[in-house]
Amino acid sequence: MTVSPRITDFADGISAIDTEYVRPMMDASHLIVNGGRAAFVDTGTSHSVPLLLAALEAKGLQPDDVDYVLVTHVHLDHAGGAGQLMAALPRALAVLHPRGAPHMADPSRLIKGSIAVYGEDLFASLYGEIRPIPEQRIRIVEDGDRLQLGGRTLEFLHTEGHARHHYCIADADRGVIFSGDTFGLSYRDLDTDKGEFIFPSTTPVDFDPGAAVSSIDRLMGRSPEAIYLTHYSRVTDLRRLADDLKQDIDAFAGLARGVSGREDPVPALEDGLREHMYLRLDRHGCNPDPSWRESIIGDDIRLNAQGLKVWLVRQSGG
Repeated sequence: MTVSPRITDFADGISAIDTEYVRPMMDASHLIVNGGRAAFVDTGTSHSVPLLLAALEAKGLQPDDVDYVLVTHVHLDHAGGAGQLMAALPRALAVLHPRGAPHMADPSRLIKGSIAVYGEDLFASLYGEIRPIPEQRIRIVEDGDRLQLGGRTLEFLHTEGHARHHYCIADADRGVIFSGDTFGLSYRDLDTDKGEFIFPSTTPVDFDPGAAVSSIDRLMGRSPEAIYLTHYSRVTDLRRLADDLKQDIDAFAGLARGVSGREDPVPALEDGLREHMYLRLDRHGCNPDPSWRESIIGDDIRLNAQGLKVWLVRQSGG
């Protein structure tokens, strides 16, 4: 069967490849090409791997031209396909945060935890087979470490807040950063004549509002011209977007504190998040149809509510 990936090309040898996770243009893998060498940033799921390999072929590259698979963090929409992709790339190293590397060498805990959330059938539908990565093919990067890609310097910044096993990748010479989920989510469906719309991801289990704000400030301290998000790709109005993210983080934490002590705070959190987000979408001039809005951000509202619940439990010492 012929695979036709949706590819969006940018400057500086960067391309976004739609991993087709859940819906079109929700989740991207980025391909960086420099001096005939290549790297993938995040992979989508195992179902996404044929799309990534087809994109590589479309660029006139071979599997052994890929030096790195750069996994910003090990949530399965970012890393689920890493083992499968590595099996097809004979020379590549998987580059991982020290907290994330053990879960890619032995993904059994990731699989067990995800099945507990989704059930076996939905897990298989969303993620497919999660293959381990041999330890000898894993490169762990500490904060501030640098790697070369065809003469291009990539620097790794540990950025907690969304996940403790998260890093971002800074390319200072080109003024760009690959942020995973640290700089939030910005779906192209929500773009209007007012520009890009962004909001934070507070999914389980490591959300920390203070660390999230500090990580955003750290990225902005690099004065980037563009940031590439996994959900979804390039954004450029960075000062406004950073301010929006930090205001949302404060608002989300406030909503969570307001329902602290309830036996099950999730329904109230979902309602509060939906009200907050819909007001923001109104101000941004987005489509007002509730069913359309739910199709774009409904899953994120539910996941964010779950993450805020976990944060509340942690705050209470539970």
